[in-house]
Amino acid sequence: MIAGLGAALVVPALPSRTAASGQPVLALRAKAGAVSLRPGQPATPISSLVTTPGYAPLRLKRGDALEVQLENETAAPIALNLHGIDGVPASEPLLARAPLAANAKDSFTIPLRHAGTFMCDVKLFNDGQALPSSGRALIVGESEMVAVDRDEVLLFEDWRLRPDGTAIAPGSDPGGTTPFRSVNGQLTSEILTRLHERLRLRLINGFQRSVIAVKIENHDVQVMALDGQPAEPFPARNGAVVLAPGARADVFIDATLPAGAVASVLLHDGTEARPIARLVGSKEPPLRTAQLVAAPALPSNALPAQLDLKGAMRVDLPLNGTPSSWVVPETFSASVPPAFHAKAGRSVVLTLTNRAATATIFHLHGHHFRLLDRLDDGWKPFWLDTLGVEPGQTQLIAFAADYSGRWLMEATATYWAAPRRLQWYSVG
Repeated sequence: MIAGLGAALVVPALPSRTAASGQPVLALRAKAGAVSLRPGQPATPISSLVTTPGYAPLRLKRGDALEVQLENETAAPIALNLHGIDGVPASEPLLARAPLAANAKDSFTIPLRHAGTFMCDVKLFNDGQALPSSGRALIVGESEMVAVDRDEVLLFEDWRLRPDGTAIAPGSDPGGTTPFRSVNGQLTSEILTRLHERLRLRLINGFQRSVIAVKIENHDVQVMALDGQPAEPFPARNGAVVLAPGARADVFIDATLPAGAVASVLLHDGTEARPIARLVGSKEPPLRTAQLVAAPALPSNALPAQLDLKGAMRVDLPLNGTPSSWVVPETFSASVPPAFHAKAGRSVVLTLTNRAATATIFHLHGHHFRLLDRLDDGWKPFWLDTLGVEPGQTQLIAFAADYSGRWLMEATATYWAAPRRLQWYSVG
């Protein structure tokens, strides 16, 4: 599913707080919030991960040592999940940091080694809770200039509402509920564009369980990064980008709309494609007289150019089946032996097999991986941390075990009531 997939410098805004040491501070609070899903009706209560100011994307810069201060103002334990932040064992949920109890606080530091589009959420313990939980975009800017005029984030999320307007969390029976979709916490979003303006759109699938496809009408869509890591630029197939839950894509588009013209951003969640946002041609004059030349690849995050597949450690990892080593977060224990132990610096090849009747989403903590070709003689020209595996399908992935520590792996089927399940691996 995933495999089918004159400029101004955009300067990232830093968090509003700074520690005495000069390093940025990200103060996050898990607390009650709301999302507006029904026009003319009260907002729907949810569990939110908020900071000051408001719900805007969290923008930082590569090379920062970010101090995270987390406070749990909900009635249930939480675990902070940082999608795509590699190699920080001190922040790893359940292995390095115990679930944070209600009304408790925690803090730790994250070195931001890589630029890219990431996401943070507290969904590990959200299954079956009283309220569903929302995620937050976490943007780490490149140290180098990136040839775009504007940088926009589109965080897509889904919700299931009962007839009385209350929302249910995933991991529970969705019977009798109606699905709703949101973008950046709203039912829709509008982006004004000037002719020949180049936009960097950061697309994030914050859906609970569903794979989505995002298509931008009447524009060529160039994929520049996946799951926070630069890719060899390639055009999106049929103009659509396919994203598993938790996955991210950075795409460039050159605006083609004259004043007043509209192009829809369509979201397909497996049932039908529906408009969820739109681009609108601005009445301002064209930004330049002609379209820019093709953009070069984004600056490298220095992931290895080659992987030693011949000498790699090889592990079969069924994603389901009975008996299963996968457990729900509430019963997870690091006292159970890891699925595998890799020597630091060695390449690892995982054979992911899905024997279930529905697609399963695999998410690797701590490292990004390459999706191998069918003949195991090469890999796709991008890095991932999340992969959808179709029913009855086997996929091979490989990564360089560069970061010592203990790391989670997640596997979740693509239906609302499916439980989130975990295993772990170690490197050292």
